[in-house]
Amino acid sequence: MSSVSGTTNGHGKEAAFYEEQLSKIGKVRTDLGQLSGKSALYCSDASIARYLIARNWDVKKATRMLKKTLKWRSEYKPDEIRWDDISDEAVTGKTYRTDYFDKIGRSILVMRPGCQNTKNPNGQVKYLVYCMENAILNLPHGQDQMVWLIDFAGFNLGNLSIQVTKMTADVLQGHYPERLGVAILYNAPRFFEPFWKMASPLLEKKTRNKVKFVYSDRPDTMKIMEDLFNMDELECAFGGKNPATFNINDYAVRMREDDKKMPLFWSPENSALASEPYLMSSQKALESISGVKTEEAGSGKRENLETAPEKSEESDTESEKEEQTRTESSTVEQKNLPGEANAPADKSGV
Repeated sequence: MSSVSGTTNGHGKEAAFYEEQLSKIGKVRTDLGQLSGKSALYCSDASIARYLIARNWDVKKATRMLKKTLKWRSEYKPDEIRWDDISDEAVTGKTYRTDYFDKIGRSILVMRPGCQNTKNPNGQVKYLVYCMENAILNLPHGQDQMVWLIDFAGFNLGNLSIQVTKMTADVLQGHYPERLGVAILYNAPRFFEPFWKMASPLLEKKTRNKVKFVYSDRPDTMKIMEDLFNMDELECAFGGKNPATFNINDYAVRMREDDKKMPLFWSPENSALASEPYLMSSQKALESISGVKTEEAGSGKRENLETAPEKSEESDTESEKEEQTRTESSTVEQKNLPGEANAPADKSGV
């Protein structure tokens, strides 16, 4: 009897929690005011929720963040970037979207920093934005995140750039919140560890927690790949069985076909985009409110939206954010768990 009562009570709390989230989505929508065109399409309930999650369901901070994105999108016009605008960046296969998904339907972006072929940071970021928009375009219905597979083959010190890393982090965290599901750093070399210690404070804690180091000679970390991907589809370069390699000509054909879909995706006729609902999952709820990691989701920790720890109104300014992440990163650097966001000591960012 008590078990049934507990289950009913749990469902009741879940329903109330969901209604509270929907209420906050409505408040953000009200604060945004009347929107039109692509801005109206962009601000679906699911999209607004991603900004609220990124700001721990603080309506004012989420609204401010979303307004910055709407301004950025109106000026940068990421949905209007086409293959021929950035094809020079793509010739070496340094970043591309695979033609398969992970086990839960997330788009996959393969990144090979060792194949860097240009010097202009702005051009490199523009190509990344194109790839992000393309990955989102190809997400299956009901999925809103992607996977980054970062291959360190051929990587050397000349490929390191704090400037590009910061620009990338600013775009990803500022304008694509909650789009990254997990980032796999595959066979990172030993000399990458000092760079990671410098660069990781540029990432928010939520983003750092999504970074996993995997090594082909470490079965304990390779299990991450087996859990995430169908090994028959995964490329051999990542321990899978698929012998396919990047071909720029074939990829150009795919991207030009996708470019044709983009205007329709952002047209008023695409009511599915504008009406994309927010569907709460218990895992996302716990992570977004209490900041707990995925493995803690079943622990029963939960905070009410209104009682989540408050920060000062200006806590998301650049200087305070950097100070916050510097403090948080000290914890990351001290951990020594295989596959976690710091490299294992014996391979240390190898």
